[in-house]
Order: sequence, then C-alpha cells, then structure tokens
Amino acid sequence: MLRGNEKKDIFYSDADKLRFLETMYEKKQGNRFFLHAFCLMNNHIHLMLSEGIEDVSRVMKRITVSYVHYFNKKYKRVGHLFQDRFKSEVVDQESYILSLVRYIHQNPVKAGIVEKPSDYRWSSYNCYLDENNYFVKMLDIDVVLGLFSEDRKAAVKKFEEYMNEDSAESFLDLMEEEEVMDEEAASELFEKMLREHGIESNKVKTELPDSLIKEFRTKTNLPIRKIAAITGINKDKVNKILRR
Repeated sequence: MLRGNEKKDIFYSDADKLRFLETMYEKKQGNRFFLHAFCLMNNHIHLMLSEGIEDVSRVMKRITVSYVHYFNKKYKRVGHLFQDRFKSEVVDQESYILSLVRYIHQNPVKAGIVEKPSDYRWSSYNCYLDENNYFVKMLDIDVVLGLFSEDRKAAVKKFEEYMNEDSAESFLDLMEEEEVMDEEAASELFEKMLREHGIESNKVKTELPDSLIKEFRTKTNLPIRKIAAITGINKDKVNKILRR
C-alpha cells in the first residue's frame, strides 16, 4: 500500500492514474515482478504482487521514482509525494490471497464511490471478467483464478461471485491506522489482560476468548502478524476471530 504524503491526493486526474499504471507495466517487463491485483484511489494505492527477478523494495522504488518525477514536473511542484515507505505484508496462504484480492476490489465500494466493484474503472476487477480489458496486459491473473477452478469459465464465474459477497474484512495488516502501540507496550498490555481474565500464559491457545483478542486489537491497532506473534495464536485464526 502506498499513501499520499499527509494523506493528500497522488492522482489529480484519470490521466495521472493511467500514467501510474503504464509506469508499472513498463517496470514489470522482463519478469521483474508479477501483478495480480490493483486499485488506485485518489490518495492511496493497493497492489498485490509477487516478486520476479527483483525484490519488492526495488520494484516499488523504481515505480515511485518514475511517477513522482512525472507528477512533480506536470504540476510544477517539488518534494515528497508519498508518505514514508510503502506498507507491505507477506501473503502466503490461499485464504489470504483471496481475502486480499476481494479487499482490494471492494475498496472503492466501501469508500462509497461506487455500488459494486465492476463500476470502478481503476481497479483490476474487470480484467478478470473481460479478456479484452485494456489493463489485462499488465496483470497475471492465473494465480487467483486457479484457486477457484482449473476450468477458466467456471473460475471466472466463481471469482465474480466471491468478489461481490458481503464481507466485513478490511485486510487488517494493510489498514491505515493513525496510531499503533509499541510492541513492547503491547506485550505488557496483553499480559495484564491475561491476569485480569485469570488466564495463565501457557493456556492462552485453549482458554483465550475471542472477545479478548478483539479488545486487544482495538487497544493496540497492531496488524494480524504482530498480534499472532505476541499472543502465540496462529495468524489465520487471529484473522478469522477479528472478522467475526
């Protein structure tokens, strides 16, 4: 995820969004990386990609440097465009892949910009449904569709159904939280919460109620992977608890 500096817009027009996508297409040539999903909002970007011959840091640097040069020159400005470094999260399980793709495609819906994913031009959603979509050239869609079915037609149908299901997920590891508690302080808080609930540390996995995990998340704003590390609970299980 990339966000505009001070949450300011990074796209002033459709032409800017198109330029960013064309820049990504240019920079991915030679299998430098593989792009599976994207969504461009006015002040932030969501991408799901996998590494090719370059690591993700190098990939993002080449894309952002090129776009910032274009943007600053076009609008006669100087200085930073993006806020800090991009945020990223490793996605290494099938359930996470599908959850992330749905989260990305539902972003403009949850923001109230459109009523359904297919109404939004600047995401990869329609590329999965229409092989003639202009942006298909830059996407590697087989990974996602292959998780639904080996039959392409059936996979596309299942993809569309899944992408449009009501979901409370916000893909917590990519949330744009304002304040995140320090890990050391969060660990101390968790131990305190265990004591208050009369739960011994060695019995967390069997006795910890879902409500305590949700309360811990609310108080700390920590991403799933860090909550899992502190509590000792599997990341998938934490994700399921927070989505209930």
